[in-house]
Amino acid sequence: MIDERLAIVVVTYNRAELLAELLESIARLTRAPWRVVVIDNASTDQTPEVLKTAARLFPDGRLVVERQATNTGGSGGFSRGVGLALELGADWMWVMDDDVEVLPDALESFAPWMERFRCLHGRRYDVDGTPFYWQARFNQFLGVPLPYSVRTFSSQGYAITNSGTFEGMLIAADIVRLIGLPDPRFFISWDDAVYAWVASQYTQVGYVDAFVMQKKRRQKQIKLVIRHLNDSSSMVKYYVMRNRGYVWRYFQIYGKLHPVGFGLGTFLTFAKELVRLVAVEHSPHGLRQLIRGFHDARGLRRDPDWAPMPPLAAAPRQAVAPE
Repeated sequence: MIDERLAIVVVTYNRAELLAELLESIARLTRAPWRVVVIDNASTDQTPEVLKTAARLFPDGRLVVERQATNTGGSGGFSRGVGLALELGADWMWVMDDDVEVLPDALESFAPWMERFRCLHGRRYDVDGTPFYWQARFNQFLGVPLPYSVRTFSSQGYAITNSGTFEGMLIAADIVRLIGLPDPRFFISWDDAVYAWVASQYTQVGYVDAFVMQKKRRQKQIKLVIRHLNDSSSMVKYYVMRNRGYVWRYFQIYGKLHPVGFGLGTFLTFAKELVRLVAVEHSPHGLRQLIRGFHDARGLRRDPDWAPMPPLAAAPRQAVAPE
């Protein structure tokens, strides 16, 4: 599988220094990717200069850059990036934000798992080099991802999940054609978790015990018993709550919605954001955005014209692989 056409898809916005480090790490991979697709979300910093310089790291034309006219958010960027990779002829897309670095042997670490899964995630290190904890599985009654520990890995070194992250999701082109592109309407937040959840309705999604990248952006955070809680912007707080409306619709269309449980999950999500405000950020700034997002989510749930992202190829409604 490693010899198939694998494209790394990066979405960037105003993080020129981190982007430069990521591209340098990609150039150091011991197995070169087929293409490196970078979507610049209308950055206003030195990103264009970084990308111009980075072209020297990929002299054979493997670096493909597309600049958006406006900032479409991570969701819009990944939707376009995955679509562009497909147009170029990619067989696999490894999607990531601009605030990570890839490990030199990452593609070799993925290779055996690509024989087993069509959508998967590897592990990553935190900024300080310690293993990064990932909240990795949807509770379908609550409609929220609940955490599990590395002890969840089987003796064979993997776990089956139904959630995902665009900080390292690796997905095959045939699954993308089956489920459609990432939904740009999310803008930010919940888009990656829902995308992998939709994929899990058709194929097994794997979380493998193999380190493939490291987080590079430092954030204010507190350490809880089994996870970290980072700070976030007011804009993110709004979309965390607003996009619950989209999560509702996706669960509804696939027949997995439990309205009472989902309401409880939304309450827990709101409560977690309040804890973030008090314990991490020590500020009430953002509370208004949480309330506004909660209100707007109700409108999305009632939108009569809403439809999920369409498949790019004919597909059965569902073909869930047994766990």
